[in-house]
Amino acid sequence: MDAVVTLFVTLGVLTGLIWNRWPAEWLMMAAAVLLILLGVISPSTFLSGFANPGIMTIGALFVVAAGVQETGALRWMLERLLGRPTSPSSALARLMPITSLLSAFLNNTPVVALFIGLVQGWCARMKISPSRLLMPMSYAAILGGTCTLIGTSTNLVVDGLLQSQAGLPGLGIFDITPLGVPVLIMGTLWMVLVGWRFLPQRKGLVEQLGNGREYSVAMRVADKGPLHDKSIEEAGLRSLQFGYLAEIERSGKLLSMVGPDTVLQSGDRLIFVGVADTANEVRAFRGLDTDAAGLDLDHHQRRMVEAVIAPSSPVVGMSIKEARFRTRYQSVILAVSRDGERINSKVGDIVLRPGDTLLLEAAADFTRLHRYNREFLLVSALDGNGMPNLTKAPLAIAIMSLMIITHLAGLVDLVEAAVAAAVMMVFTGCLPAAQARASIDGSVLVVIAAALGLGQAMTDSGAAQLVAEQLMQLGGGSPLLMLALVYLTTTLFTEIITNNAAAVLMFPIAMAVSEQMEVSLMPYAIAIMFAASASFLTPLGYQTNLMVMGPGGYKVSDYMKVGLPMSIIVGVTSVVLIPLIWPFAG
Repeated sequence: MDAVVTLFVTLGVLTGLIWNRWPAEWLMMAAAVLLILLGVISPSTFLSGFANPGIMTIGALFVVAAGVQETGALRWMLERLLGRPTSPSSALARLMPITSLLSAFLNNTPVVALFIGLVQGWCARMKISPSRLLMPMSYAAILGGTCTLIGTSTNLVVDGLLQSQAGLPGLGIFDITPLGVPVLIMGTLWMVLVGWRFLPQRKGLVEQLGNGREYSVAMRVADKGPLHDKSIEEAGLRSLQFGYLAEIERSGKLLSMVGPDTVLQSGDRLIFVGVADTANEVRAFRGLDTDAAGLDLDHHQRRMVEAVIAPSSPVVGMSIKEARFRTRYQSVILAVSRDGERINSKVGDIVLRPGDTLLLEAAADFTRLHRYNREFLLVSALDGNGMPNLTKAPLAIAIMSLMIITHLAGLVDLVEAAVAAAVMMVFTGCLPAAQARASIDGSVLVVIAAALGLGQAMTDSGAAQLVAEQLMQLGGGSPLLMLALVYLTTTLFTEIITNNAAAVLMFPIAMAVSEQMEVSLMPYAIAIMFAASASFLTPLGYQTNLMVMGPGGYKVSDYMKVGLPMSIIVGVTSVVLIPLIWPFAG
């Protein structure tokens, strides 16, 4: 009975994650609590997930990666290594190895977040469309993360499961490198030689506006002022030098047709779009007052910012007006890009979705305040402000290197090395304590910990054994075919739910398979580790894919077109090599 209950709860969790209506951490927590109430698992079993060494390691590595990013070490290295290639192929031949190398040792989210802005500027200088490079860059970050144990949280989660549930010794940092490097080479060759040709030459949100420095300025027609009852042309607003009148809001309604004969009325809210000088130009008109609902900042204090909405953001599913974005974040949304195109409807009525790219006018410190806000996947200033102080960059690199060396030398466990490195980042001034706290993605840690409880329930209740028996019927008793099935199932899961959740849910099934077939668990655990990270088919499968969607102007179909061959190449390479490195009879 417990097995049936667990399977139904698991199915409910999968459905909820696919529907994407509620945050993943709340779904996982709700499932774990329900299993406790039904007596399937005990509270101590659930809480044991939070004691998994992988959880602490992942949290500490968030801080280490933030410290390296904050000092500007990544920017310094990238600008010196990229150079000036002459074609998309040669550009990818430089960009992908660099991205992969850094992602092998740092959380790939901050790596991609930093690279997006730098690659956009790099593409502008080379006259190459960013859409030819940004998706391959995301794929390189994913592949780089599979090259070392600390490259991605999924690796650490599976390693923690091997220790806590299977009783096996933990993996070393480079134990998975013999598989990760060939997979990386094959994936990179595909993108450099062939894959980039299937990518569109499309513009990101800023380019869609036609000018990277465009601002939106809101003004209001003064009550009974000189512009009341005058047409737009009579008021002189038809021939502005630095911008144009884009919208008129009247009594809460948008006037969709703003022609030269449109008559202005007192209280009309006029939205002008143009370069920075537009503000000064329209403020010079008698009868136009600064919009009281706008940002309470002088124009020189405002910055253009690009931000990508995260799936866990509380504003997902709400219109911009309902989300009270201006009040919540002290910023104004100028435009929204979705599926590679700017949405031209009234901004306040746009219902936000995960992956939407927002062009914001915000306070100068918006990027600093929200860089680690988990409501956004990406926050980047578009006007080059906030250059980091590079004086701490060598120290940050040294701390990260020391973390790796001490663990490799066998002096300390990985969790101890990671925590020590995180503490050193703060005490040496590489990362302020407040930003260190903000850099830790609590939602990821809760998802993993709660999923561990759900995975334990699948083992204890016998649900994993039931699923394993069904898979074995398909596999015909062949360890290699079963390995391919485990890899394929994990890949499908990771495309529709979070990668860590996919790994945790598949691990007890893999344990049951290995026990029933009386073969080593390691090949199946490694298959889960790689398959859970190998998300190339959809933007929602891996957060770096979602981060580049707006800046690259991608559609969902672009991921399918390029990601399907990548998935096949990575999958075949992995399934062929895994038994050679980790034999079934090991």
